[in-house]
Amino acid sequence: MQSVFVPGLFENKTAIVTGGGSGIGAGIAKRLAKQGASVALVGRTLEKLENVAKEIEADGGKALAASADVRQYDALANAVKMAVDRFGGIDFAVASAAGNFLAPAATLSANGFRAVIDIDLCGTFNLARACFEYLSKTKGAIVSITATQAKIATPLQCHAGAAKAGIEKLTRDLALEWGRFGIRVNAVAPGPIEGTEGMSRLAPGGAEDMLKKRVPMRRYGNIHEICEAVTYLLSPAASFITGASLLVDGGTSLLGPGPFLDLLEQGG
Repeated sequence: MQSVFVPGLFENKTAIVTGGGSGIGAGIAKRLAKQGASVALVGRTLEKLENVAKEIEADGGKALAASADVRQYDALANAVKMAVDRFGGIDFAVASAAGNFLAPAATLSANGFRAVIDIDLCGTFNLARACFEYLSKTKGAIVSITATQAKIATPLQCHAGAAKAGIEKLTRDLALEWGRFGIRVNAVAPGPIEGTEGMSRLAPGGAEDMLKKRVPMRRYGNIHEICEAVTYLLSPAASFITGASLLVDGGTSLLGPGPFLDLLEQGG
């Protein structure tokens, strides 16, 4: 797929990306750096972050690796301060840290439910709150990564669905409150994306081929396509868009919970 690339689009801008050590988060970080932004990568595993930072720097970009658990506000706020100290401010905050697994609600532990809420929903709020002071100065933008489970009743996903629905509501509330500060707040809802840890957990073994057949476009999306959506929402092209959630799912949400019902019937 050919990239819609605008050289220097984010020149002299700084982005902070949680979940930046792998998958969609790493892809977004590389994409923003390629467009000229300085990027702070945040996650729990410093080695992964440093590897992504090295890739960005080898490609001529600027990157900082800052280890922090998004569930711990003080640690995340410190990572944000590190980015500000290094690069001078924050223009974009991308909340991409997430946790998920298949689990019937009847056997899902309270700790398992809470863990996903803490990482996805609380982690998203923590990033937004920690960046507010700086984003209000730059009239910046926030993009959170959510999922189609936010709107579609989905078996085996009550924990992730609750977390993602919370993120979409948080997106609208922050957009309403923070618009007067010039801060735009939006979300991207990916469908099934190949090459991600999430899909390896949600489509184990032979389930992948079955799920692909249920996508109207007959394929998974890729990380590049999510990066394009995030780029758009952060760019001047989306300057009057806030409180929105952009579906990037190949039409999967049009089917309702169908693919996951198949997994449930197969004993998923």
